[in-house]
Amino acid sequence: MAHTAGAIGSIALGSACAASELQQSRARISARPGAGVKTTGSGSRPLGLGDKRDAILHLPPKYGEGALPLLVLLHGAGGSGTGILNRLMTFADESGVAVLSPDSRGSTWDAISGNFGADVTFISKALQATFESVSVDPERLALGGFSDGATYAISLGLQNGDLFRRIIAWSPGFFVGGESHGKPRLFISHGTADQILPIDRCSRVIVPALKKAGYDVTFRQFDGGHEMPPAIARAGMQWLVDKT
Repeated sequence: MAHTAGAIGSIALGSACAASELQQSRARISARPGAGVKTTGSGSRPLGLGDKRDAILHLPPKYGEGALPLLVLLHGAGGSGTGILNRLMTFADESGVAVLSPDSRGSTWDAISGNFGADVTFISKALQATFESVSVDPERLALGGFSDGATYAISLGLQNGDLFRRIIAWSPGFFVGGESHGKPRLFISHGTADQILPIDRCSRVIVPALKKAGYDVTFRQFDGGHEMPPAIARAGMQWLVDKT
């Protein structure tokens, strides 16, 4: 792992490289929660920001008058925002978490196979639209995902840790380095029998590297493969709403 000027080098199955200044700027999200916003709406609704690939916003059935925790939830390769939301909606509703689940612009997230770019722009646009209709608790604003979505959540989340105070990564493969901002807390889980992204080459490399860099990491390994068992999915949501 490379450390330069506050940056964390990329960890990709044991290899390391440094992100360029251009890529660091492309990774920054401009949207920010506003003051005085009242949450409106209920259930799930598309944001109408794209023709075929969009973003879906889901509000828990009972959210009261206060600011809500919000999870920006990223799908795996070949997936969709609706698909990953459907897998986690029950656990989000149990914990009172609002979820924004965007579709990647391509079959997976841009920095996984190349450079930060269109996906960051779209996530920022979807977040801005969400902030206009949802009162969000800045301390419980999280970026999370599964598989490729988990890899992207760590990669993008560390470079926007001043926005995303928490990062949830269910079965990540690696993370793309760059200049870190803020000091987000992380929840990482991985199956010990994962044959898609083996734990020994992925989370058991990622977690020690993040801890060495001073991050607060909660690591949950479980008996299983490349999956999100209900207990692990629920644990991630409960961790998000924990105010300690």
